[in-house]
Amino acid sequence: MSVFKAYDIRGIAGSEITEELAYKIGKAFAQQIEGKTICVGRDMRESSPALFREFTKALLESGKNIIDIGLVTTPMLYFAAAFYGCAGGASVTASHNPAQYNGFKFVREQAIPISGDTGIYAMEEAVKKNEFPASTELGTITQKDILQDYVNHILKFVDVSTLKKFKIVIDTGNGMAGMVMPELFKHVEADMIPLYFELDSTFPNHEANPLKLETLEDLQDKVREEKADIGIAFDGDADRVGFVDENGFYVSSAEVLSLLAIQVLSDHPGSLVMYDLRQSKIVRDTVENNGGRSIMTRVGHSFIKAQMRDEGALLAGEVSGHYYLKDNYYIESPEIVMLYLLELMTKTGKNLSALVAPLKKYHGSGELNYDVEDKEEAMKIVERAFPDEKTLHLDGLSIEAADWWLNLRPSNTEPLLRLTVESSSKEKMEEIRDKVVDLIS
Repeated sequence: MSVFKAYDIRGIAGSEITEELAYKIGKAFAQQIEGKTICVGRDMRESSPALFREFTKALLESGKNIIDIGLVTTPMLYFAAAFYGCAGGASVTASHNPAQYNGFKFVREQAIPISGDTGIYAMEEAVKKNEFPASTELGTITQKDILQDYVNHILKFVDVSTLKKFKIVIDTGNGMAGMVMPELFKHVEADMIPLYFELDSTFPNHEANPLKLETLEDLQDKVREEKADIGIAFDGDADRVGFVDENGFYVSSAEVLSLLAIQVLSDHPGSLVMYDLRQSKIVRDTVENNGGRSIMTRVGHSFIKAQMRDEGALLAGEVSGHYYLKDNYYIESPEIVMLYLLELMTKTGKNLSALVAPLKKYHGSGELNYDVEDKEEAMKIVERAFPDEKTLHLDGLSIEAADWWLNLRPSNTEPLLRLTVESSSKEKMEEIRDKVVDLIS
């Protein structure tokens, strides 16, 4: 399978992602960027420095000027590309993948993502041909520490001096958020209890992926032990965030997005909020009940960001824990989301479980994964099984009935078919789920 994916480049470091390949990727990326200046960062993985060296060597030889922003989260890279007016940006990272992986994420000017269809697959073809134009001049490289600028930017979104002093447990899973949280909480009055802040590319405690609920167990235990107000978990490159309430119970991304919608719509009534087609109907209900407008989108950050720009959406969110804000360059905004929730808890005087309680109207399956040989045929079989219901092909197959809906879609990153089912009745959700599983099996 190719390391050139729908949203980034990713594979096993040393065998699939080699230093030689990193050099060729740098040459190919240079062809994608018209301007001269590119900001480049990396995560803390053991293989990152060598890949960074070869990648930037290729950029310099292509006549590009590099701003070396050092160790960064993925949102910090996006911020840097937009804030400093760079023509493009790249980071050496494998996101939440285990230690043996590495790869690259890319943006154009204004932090516009480069996806498979908008450049990554073209880069793959260029790498295969291995024919790159020679540059008549060498670029330059300068180093810049962007952490303080990034934190100052985050603090513009919420007046942290008005926040109640909460007890907060934060688990960064030995990933890149462990570098940001201490600096941010110099400005936020809170009893902050750190879990696994040490940068460690071996991820010795657990995989840094809050979408996998088993990775939240230490956070949940610590919240209960400390009687904390909230628990927060970041993934490896800190572009995704997950939450647990004061009782240690997981708060779904749909519930988080709904609370964010309440918060932003109070200041911007009538605004547009977008949600990916796997999200619970509670998001649409909440947006409309708070005077906003909502649009369902396909899955994937590059698609959502493009649609946000086209539609002028204020806020968007995905099941995966990505949250995007128009006023933050349309990029992932995990720290701002965290502050917004603390602000909502402060304003209402309610704890997180009380805020979430009215949102628990539906029963969902979560996203279930199945290894299916012929994905297209499987989706056709399922569609034929519900001939009287409304169908949509925005991303895979969506079917909506009076009291349930489902989405069945091929993964953009893995050889899997993904199923989500939701209903106002747990029994109906389970009935539809089991029927679809039987059909695709």
